[in-house]
Amino acid sequence: MYHSKITGLGFYVPENVVTNEDLSKLMDTNDEWIQERTGIKERRHVVLPEDTTSGMALKASKVAIDRAKIDKNDIDFIVFATLSPDYYFPGPGVTLQKELGIKTVGALDIRNQCSGFIYALSVADQFIKTGMYKNILVVGSEVHSKGLDMTTRGRGVSVIFGDGAGAVILSRTEDLSKGILSTHLHSEGEHAEELALIAPGMGKRWVTDIIKENNPDDESYYPNMNGQFVFKNAVVRFSEVINEGLQANNLQVADINMLIPHQANFRISQFIQQKFKLTDNQVYNNIMKYGNTTAASVPIALTEAWENGKINEGDLVVLAAFGSGFTWASAIIRW
Repeated sequence: MYHSKITGLGFYVPENVVTNEDLSKLMDTNDEWIQERTGIKERRHVVLPEDTTSGMALKASKVAIDRAKIDKNDIDFIVFATLSPDYYFPGPGVTLQKELGIKTVGALDIRNQCSGFIYALSVADQFIKTGMYKNILVVGSEVHSKGLDMTTRGRGVSVIFGDGAGAVILSRTEDLSKGILSTHLHSEGEHAEELALIAPGMGKRWVTDIIKENNPDDESYYPNMNGQFVFKNAVVRFSEVINEGLQANNLQVADINMLIPHQANFRISQFIQQKFKLTDNQVYNNIMKYGNTTAASVPIALTEAWENGKINEGDLVVLAAFGSGFTWASAIIRW
């Protein structure tokens, strides 16, 4: 039996900063309205042609590989989480493998949106624990900006999301006191369409239907969200899944050194922080700079917290996420 340990971290966000003031020129909104509801001040949107979902993942992965002090050909497997793949198919895992120029390895794509990175981490953890693989590249990467309704009609969603990528190298360790102690995954599909992008999809409306109808008022191919319903569910599920992870490892809230919540909404993070009575030094948030980057959110925040010296050897790190699906998850890590 082995444990899996994060040995390298990296993230990448586009250089193009889009402020709330910039968005106010495209839609009926303002900085005060956005900050009051989300806590977001700015986000990044892609402009460079190479900054695709897999292209940004490539940049983040190179940093993680370098910091893990391994050769790219030491990677045994790739797990790639995203809701915004470069192509409808194939998934970006194989594209990243090609762009990294590594040997033939397996590549798995995870479609669990905001919970995607923790789901991906959990899958990779199982492969390592059983001894199947030694080093796994786990990635979360998203390009939202190209698929948002950047008008007043879409402002409730479009002001929230940004682009970016985060990556970690998960490696085998025989020290069972370190690494990922447990992961906890859940879903509640009855609420799937409360936060969804309906088309194009084989189930209801495919590209041919959209083209045939040519309806300028068709909103099915833009993300839609029942914001209040999502918020109410998120604060409950965040709390549940954090407690579940702590209880599974006979730990207390006081044992948490760093909580990295999915950066969905700063108000959700604040609610969870207050509920668990955590200090500002025990919770890391960066949504104000990057917006909600979905599957990239947790690895970007985790990497940035580590770079800023907020995560140290022996610390108990808790990752938690809730999002579309509905899906939610947590990971308990001894650094």
